[in-house]
Amino acid sequence: MTNQFKVPRNHELDHTNEMAEKRRDFLREHTHAHLKYTGEFTIPPETLPGNIENFIGIVQMPVGVAGPVQINGEHANGLFYIPLATTEGTLVASYSRGMRVVNECGGVKTTVVEGFMQRAPAFIFDDARQARDFGQWVDEHFDKIKAAAESTTNIGKLSHIHQWSESRNRYLRFNYTTGDAAGQNMVGKATLAACEWIKSVYPTPLKYLLSGNMDTDKKHSQLNMLYSRGKRVIAEIVLKKEVLANVMKVDTRVLDRATTLANTGAHMAGAAYNGPHSANGIASLFIATGQDEANVVESHAGILNHELLPNGDFYLSVTLPSLIVATYGGGTGLPTQKECLELLGCYGKGKANKFAEIVAATVLAGDISLACAVIAGDWVSSHDKMGRNRV
Repeated sequence: MTNQFKVPRNHELDHTNEMAEKRRDFLREHTHAHLKYTGEFTIPPETLPGNIENFIGIVQMPVGVAGPVQINGEHANGLFYIPLATTEGTLVASYSRGMRVVNECGGVKTTVVEGFMQRAPAFIFDDARQARDFGQWVDEHFDKIKAAAESTTNIGKLSHIHQWSESRNRYLRFNYTTGDAAGQNMVGKATLAACEWIKSVYPTPLKYLLSGNMDTDKKHSQLNMLYSRGKRVIAEIVLKKEVLANVMKVDTRVLDRATTLANTGAHMAGAAYNGPHSANGIASLFIATGQDEANVVESHAGILNHELLPNGDFYLSVTLPSLIVATYGGGTGLPTQKECLELLGCYGKGKANKFAEIVAATVLAGDISLACAVIAGDWVSSHDKMGRNRV
């Protein structure tokens, strides 16, 4: 590639207004795109190292606020206004409607069960017996492996190692707690140190691949559903039949039948989530608060559980077993994202479980609203009135 096609860079001062403008001029010359609005921003470029390369500007997303929603959690307790970054008309209104139902039923109860982040190296041997024996050796030396891994971080703690044999290979899945960081890079560095220690002391020569893909980073997996990746958090509520009838114009018995029907459809399709739309609320909250947007693919997976109670009320819960969130580090410190976290009282250390509970409560409220909209027949009409179908 000749220099005339290389994107301009300055290795000393690359995150500056001048370099951003130089790159926009370069792109204008080569593509004829003007990038006028992309080049209008208030975030200081010098705050962006570590978040972006070849910076040219800011893509702005509209942010609306839903709620308030009453959350009765162990970490999130009280009324919360939820910032949602989206371009989908009706979304904020729909979540607000679900939150009204939640509030009139006394709020949503939230529980963080556990939280781990993984890296899963694969070790290669000459035969299956060597791989099996290596697994036993790992169990016997766990404390020393843990010390090697934790030497790279002040926050990450190695909790346990899952193991599987396949052919002549042994897959290890290192499980860490990572404080208020999502922790993918943290656990990668820690696991590399652990693997190098193992390689240096194991009685016979070893070969390994740092990720054998059983950590399922940025991918949904059944393994995450069972063993948790990120936070396993549960939101639950008892919907009062009178509230649902008054606000949503829906009978709980009809909701029960419809939810059973939808569960079957999701099962037949092999869906990662059997509720109406967990990804909508999660993605909008993630964008607003500086989360890694690719983690939506793991975080949206889950289980919607329901039961029609003898008195006609309706128990509903959402279990998110792989909700990957952070309140410190990464994109959470960018000015606008930090403001949205501060709106929730969730910026900084010691807040990740609180934020996880807020996300789960938001998902539950959104599922209530959309499920009832489909049953009541105002799903399409709402989009016609407020959304992108206006033509």
